[in-house]
Amino acid sequence: MSDFVKILGVTEEAYDTKTFEFQLDEKASPGQFIMVWAPGMQEIPMSLSKTGRIKSITVKAIGPDTKRLHELTIGDMLRVRGPYGHGYEIDPEKKYLIIGGGVGTASILPAVKESGADTIIAARSERDLILRDRAMKYSRNVWIATDDGSAGFHGNAVQLMREKCKENSYDCVIACGPEVMLYFTYKACEELGLDCQLSLERHMKCGAGVCGCCVMDGQRVCKDGPVFSKAQISVMKDFGNAKRDECGRLVKFR
Repeated sequence: MSDFVKILGVTEEAYDTKTFEFQLDEKASPGQFIMVWAPGMQEIPMSLSKTGRIKSITVKAIGPDTKRLHELTIGDMLRVRGPYGHGYEIDPEKKYLIIGGGVGTASILPAVKESGADTIIAARSERDLILRDRAMKYSRNVWIATDDGSAGFHGNAVQLMREKCKENSYDCVIACGPEVMLYFTYKACEELGLDCQLSLERHMKCGAGVCGCCVMDGQRVCKDGPVFSKAQISVMKDFGNAKRDECGRLVKFR
């Protein structure tokens, strides 16, 4: 289903990242995404950083389409499709550690709100941190990690995760961020005997499981994911190793 929505609010989260709020009555779950279009750009997938009646996307300006979104302001219109995908499954009986790396923090914010779980937000530096204040509204504990040590823990998200798992007992890790972060998060969960749910990113053209551009080892990231369980990830050979480009060709990470 496609809707035109009016931008109701714009918040500058960092020097290169903005949050856009709009009303969309379609029900959405934490971890789901929408397809977004405006004149002058291609349609692109964006995680929902709010999932209530007033929804939001949090956009880092890294390419022509996201830079076009950054030109929009209150009152401008977006065309959106969705929500799509399989989100995070939150069991009130389980204790979670939730991790957001970079702009992946947008995806985990609704899960933080729903669960109130301990949260790690990681970025390259203090100036790259986003959505920290919103996370602190919902979470019992919010810990910061920066690669350069300019705020919080001096190191990456997985290093801080290991420290917090020594201090606290968790049943499951929820995470979204760069694939290298997710790969080592998965490896750490294997080592520590923790369950995990990871939100993966691949090139998505349709968002509805039709085009096949986002396929990973037979799984469609847009339809079967973007959130996958530890069991699903354990049999993925492409995870951490390869992705498909916009033409569907397999591209190795290294």
